[in-house]
Amino acid sequence: MHILIVEDDETAREFLAKALREAGHKVDTAGDGIEGLHQATSHAPEVIIVDRMLPKLDGLALISSLRATGHKTPVLILSALGEVDDRITGLRAGGDDYLTKPYHLSELLARVDALARRGQALGGEVVTKLKVADLELDRMTRRVTRAGHKIELTAREFQLLEYLMRHSGQVVTRTMLLEGVWDYHFDPQTNVIDVHISRLRHAIDKDFGKALLHTVRGAGYSLREEE
Repeated sequence: MHILIVEDDETAREFLAKALREAGHKVDTAGDGIEGLHQATSHAPEVIIVDRMLPKLDGLALISSLRATGHKTPVLILSALGEVDDRITGLRAGGDDYLTKPYHLSELLARVDALARRGQALGGEVVTKLKVADLELDRMTRRVTRAGHKIELTAREFQLLEYLMRHSGQVVTRTMLLEGVWDYHFDPQTNVIDVHISRLRHAIDKDFGKALLHTVRGAGYSLREEE
C-alpha cells in the first residue's frame, strides 16, 4: 500500500515511516502542509496520515483543500488534541478517522488497513488483489499464493513482489526498484537488488514449472508469463 505521512516532527515522522515500511508499505513523507498537499495531489497515495498541527498549512486546511478539489483519499488525522469537540472538528473537515497522540502503533496500523478497505468499498482506486498468471497477492491479508500453494515472504520480499506485480509485463529498472521499494536515491549498482531478487525468484519460481520473474539483461527485471 502507498501511504503518505504529513508530520512536522522529524523524529515522529521517521519512526512512523520506518514502522510502515517494515510492515511492507511504500511510504512518502512531508514535513509541512504545503508539501503534504502537493504530494497528496501528485503522487496518488492510497491512505494519508496527517498531523493536525502543521507549519505553512495546518492539517485541517490541507484536508479541506483535498476534499474541495474532489480527492477522496482516506485520511487519518493524528493529534495531541483529543477532546470530543476536537475530533468532531477534524472529521467535519473531511478526515475519515482520528487518532490521539500518543498512540499504539498496532492500533494505527489496523486503522490504516481499515481506511484502505473503506476506500475500496466506496469505489476508490485502492486495489487489494493482484494476479499474474497463477501467482496471486492479497495486499490486505498479506497472503501470496501460486497455483493455490501459499508462499512465505519477508516484509521486504512482499513489497518487492507487489511493486513488480503492479508493473507486470513492464521492464522495471534497478533505479525504479530502489526508489519505489526501498526509497533509496543512491548508486543503483548496490547489490541489495540482486540479493532480494534472487530470494524472491527462489520463492515464487523454484517449485513451479514456469518462471515468471525474468532478468532483462542490461535493463532490469520483468514479472510476466511467457507465451
